[in-house]
Amino acid sequence: MKVFKYPDRASWAEILKRPLFDSSLLEATVKNVLQEVRNEGDAAVRKFTLQFDKADIGDLRVSDKELEESENCLTLELKQAIGIAKNNIEKFHTAQMRTDEFVETMPGVQCWRKMIAIEKVGLYVPSGTAPLFSTILMLGIPARLAGCKQIVLCSPPGVDGKLHPAILFTAKMIGITKIFRVGGVQAIAAMSYGTESIPQVHKIFGPGNQYVTCAKQLVQKEGVAIDLPAGPSEVAVYADETADPRFIASDLLSQAEHGIDSQVLFVTTHSLLIDEVLKALDNQIVVLPRMNIAIKALENSKIILVKTGSDALDVINEYAPEHLILSCANADDIAEKVINAGSVFLGKYSPESVGDYASGTNHTLPTNGYAKAYSGVSVDSFVKKITFQKLTLEGLTNISTTVELMADAEGLIAHKNAVSIRKNSQ
Repeated sequence: MKVFKYPDRASWAEILKRPLFDSSLLEATVKNVLQEVRNEGDAAVRKFTLQFDKADIGDLRVSDKELEESENCLTLELKQAIGIAKNNIEKFHTAQMRTDEFVETMPGVQCWRKMIAIEKVGLYVPSGTAPLFSTILMLGIPARLAGCKQIVLCSPPGVDGKLHPAILFTAKMIGITKIFRVGGVQAIAAMSYGTESIPQVHKIFGPGNQYVTCAKQLVQKEGVAIDLPAGPSEVAVYADETADPRFIASDLLSQAEHGIDSQVLFVTTHSLLIDEVLKALDNQIVVLPRMNIAIKALENSKIILVKTGSDALDVINEYAPEHLILSCANADDIAEKVINAGSVFLGKYSPESVGDYASGTNHTLPTNGYAKAYSGVSVDSFVKKITFQKLTLEGLTNISTTVELMADAEGLIAHKNAVSIRKNSQ
């Protein structure tokens, strides 16, 4: 990790840059796959699955038998853990459900807003270097709570053409049965355009590699909605002299092991903590199965020493991290001043890992600085909100002059007449 001690504010923007990747280099390949799947359907999906995933698949859809058998492939302990996570995530997301609120803005004028589920949604679950079955909980639970009528799940198969049993078990547990052994750009294309086997959806959710991200961005231009801008995973940790360097190192590594393009940021006011954290990183990284990935990610990562807690907060808000850990004595007070972050973890006993799996919050979050303008996935992500209004004759009479004057001032006389004709018809 690169260390920056008391950098000038003018240099912050340069220091805080994410790893750069020119997605335009991918676009030619991605566009070709999108177009071929659109034209050739299942045949193209099978072709690219063989080409990219080295899997020769027949039936794209996972059978009921495979779903049933998945339960026998997992330990009782893991199944119980998934169940606990499911319950916590359901509890947190159920609290996001809102009843319609009726407001009478003036006598006889009633307005309200109604949540309507997006009818057809697609969930993309990565399963390349790691089978991210936790993503099914994070996407499938709010989709089901919102009331989406059709939930389609796509995930890349192994070379044997099968999906990881944890993915199948988790999907079955929350009631998702339209599951397809398809990944990569071809999965995004299939859900966007529809094929003989895979239904077309209205909105696509889920993380993925650079090819998947590029595909999501391209189909969005064609009218298919996506959850949020997403890139490599990241975490920022702010710590003071009360922090445990072992905890900090473990938090940094938990994100660094995601991928070589991940980035972690450590901000501190305590200079002695830097060497302690670096030593803890060296001790912990050597036992990781994904050590080489974590090492590459740390090359993209930064340690920033600042003078005050206020400076640290400014750095964090400028970075706008996907995940933010506040490992300091006054974490609650600092948290109140955080304005740019995807999800915040307060105190030394709140590792980011709990949010990834089981605390209840959603782990599908904005990355790459998009936390300045975007929220993470929630029940709201799976609904549309339609406004309604209903006027009585009294209400129309009360509001008519206001509308007539405003429409006349804008030169929109048909707007004015739509009110005047009704008012004068009495």
